[in-house]
Amino acid sequence: MPRSVDVVIVTHNRYELTDSCLRHLRAQTIEHRVIVVDNGSTDGTPERLLGDWPGVQLESLDRNHGFAVASNRGVTCGSGETVVLLNNDVKCRADFLERLIAPLCNSVVGSVASLMLQPGEELIDSLGLAADVTLAGFPRLHGLPARCACDPRPVLAGPAGTAAAYRRAAWEQVGGLDETIFTYMEDFDLALRLRSAGWESVAAPGAVGVHLGSATHGHRSAWQRRNGGFGRGYLLRRYGLPRGAARARALVTEAVVVVGDLLISHDLAALQGRVRGWSAGQCRPHLPRPPAAAIDRQIGFRDSLALRRGVYARRDGSGSGVGLQTPREG
Repeated sequence: MPRSVDVVIVTHNRYELTDSCLRHLRAQTIEHRVIVVDNGSTDGTPERLLGDWPGVQLESLDRNHGFAVASNRGVTCGSGETVVLLNNDVKCRADFLERLIAPLCNSVVGSVASLMLQPGEELIDSLGLAADVTLAGFPRLHGLPARCACDPRPVLAGPAGTAAAYRRAAWEQVGGLDETIFTYMEDFDLALRLRSAGWESVAAPGAVGVHLGSATHGHRSAWQRRNGGFGRGYLLRRYGLPRGAARARALVTEAVVVVGDLLISHDLAALQGRVRGWSAGQCRPHLPRPPAAAIDRQIGFRDSLALRRGVYARRDGSGSGVGLQTPREG
């Protein structure tokens, strides 16, 4: 029996992106319901959606509450067996949804990662997320040629919220996205919690979309780096610093990243975000460490730094690939 599908799209201004995303969804090969949650747009997005897309369910928030709050609101407003989170800056192929939800026929699968390509469709933006022993999250295969989409390394931890499918029962079991995180790393946290709850995650390289990337906030803006730092500090506090050599590695890595960000950006946004995130996690209960199957222990220290440097690489293909084709000891 076909699965019912709710596609949840969060918007904040940039109506042209949402309009393009909806046009690609209209061409999909399977039936689905679209729920757009407007996160306090000030450019007339809600009014234009009502006029141009009467078949879309619109939920409007009074201000920008962040990606997690808006996504949870959209999921709650639906009832489909499958929930698909989709960024409004994604252009998906006509068979995208059909291929993305197919693995959910297996009852142990709780989430599915799609293949996001960079503009030009030659390089991978991500095929889900990977985690190292310090529970740092990275976009899998980022910067590698599209032909590498079936590579098994690094190990898949779970899908990226850019374009991901979730079994509603799994989503509801773990409580959806953590609304303490305004944006960035909330999808990684959800991936880890789903794996800790016993759900499997698989990649669907045939579910292809093009991700413009950072189209709303700008690549590497201070706002972006501050919120990314918050997510990292918050998760380090909630999951607890790793023990032994991994703990020393985590501390050294974070120090290197913060100093590197200072030298490149000439501000303390990354450090400020981490401090605030660490503080926010103080009053929240600790989470269990995810199972070993969700962690790629072959991502060494130098690999981890290379993956983080991918954040600063240009997205036009001129930056070095950080897909981690060959593991190194670190």
